[in-house]
Amino acid sequence: MMQEEVNEATSVLSVYGHTIKVTEVLQDGDTLTFIIVSQKLSGTGEYHVDRTYEDFEWLQQHLYAQEDVPGLQGVIFPPLPVRPQVNASAKVMKQLGFLGLGEWQPYCKALETFLRQVAAHSILKKNKTLEVFLTSTDPPGRQKLRRNIFNRLSQAVEGLWKEGHKDVDEFFHTERDHNLVLTGHTRTAAEKFLDVVLTEQKIAVACGHFAAALHICVENGEDPEKKAFSRVCVKLSEVFDSIKKNMTSIAVNDMNTLGLGLDLDSRYLEAEKEMLFRRTCKLVELENARKNAERAKPVKKNAMEEVKKAAEGEFEQICKVAKQEIVQLNQERVEMLQKNLIQWCEQQLQTAKEGADAYNQHLQAFIAMA
Repeated sequence: MMQEEVNEATSVLSVYGHTIKVTEVLQDGDTLTFIIVSQKLSGTGEYHVDRTYEDFEWLQQHLYAQEDVPGLQGVIFPPLPVRPQVNASAKVMKQLGFLGLGEWQPYCKALETFLRQVAAHSILKKNKTLEVFLTSTDPPGRQKLRRNIFNRLSQAVEGLWKEGHKDVDEFFHTERDHNLVLTGHTRTAAEKFLDVVLTEQKIAVACGHFAAALHICVENGEDPEKKAFSRVCVKLSEVFDSIKKNMTSIAVNDMNTLGLGLDLDSRYLEAEKEMLFRRTCKLVELENARKNAERAKPVKKNAMEEVKKAAEGEFEQICKVAKQEIVQLNQERVEMLQKNLIQWCEQQLQTAKEGADAYNQHLQAFIAMA
């Protein structure tokens, strides 16, 4: 594909963004391939494409690289999850958090959310690369990626001193402070809740082992006492198997509702942090341009004034976009977490009712054995 076609910014998606689904993941050795399905606007069927993580990176890099889009650096880009790895190390699994649980279903959900957020973004959805990514049968991203102006915050070591630069706008100064506090609290909440889910999974596994071990106590023969003891062991095994299933459902509910919600919230706050850092860097550039214009000798005065005006225009556009993005993100964060909490409560209530019914049946069976 020609580069000018890729960078075209007048694209209109030929799919319904809210129908985008990452339906499954295929594993071939260490390579994971994600199957993406989306409904055509024409109503004549669906697009089915297969994409690797490199393809997702290709899409993200081209979204970052739209240098002709005014105020792009003020966009809070939907966060792409960290790279998945088969047989990942403990360090990588810690980075993945909830996305490393459940045989990649949570990770597929996170990628699906990423694509839907990009498709719903008023600026990003116009980029031709998104249309190519969702509809082309050819793999678009298996090529060497170019570096661009949007290196991640963790990679911009040489500019970290700018992060604490005093802001000229009270709105952004306050938002930077809030982001710093919220990022830490949300990350801690996600880590603590992940510990809860991991403990629930361990309990489920232990109950399964105990249920299997009880069958070892079963003995054949006509001895009444041994027969009675064997019946009790079998029944207890069924009880602990029910506990295992119930605890597994609780862990899955935790993971798919509040767990993924906290994970996404944490990653979005990091994305906002990166946007605020980019804006601060532009503020520093603007201040330097103003100083250079003031200090410039007459022969360079006009040129420096033009640089200053260009920097002022660019910074103003970034701030305009950034304020809109922050207001929208704050509103959507509240709505998203509220939805996650409601889903969490509803699913756990349903699981509790199902568990209570199962335990009551076991109790009645024990009473009948007495």
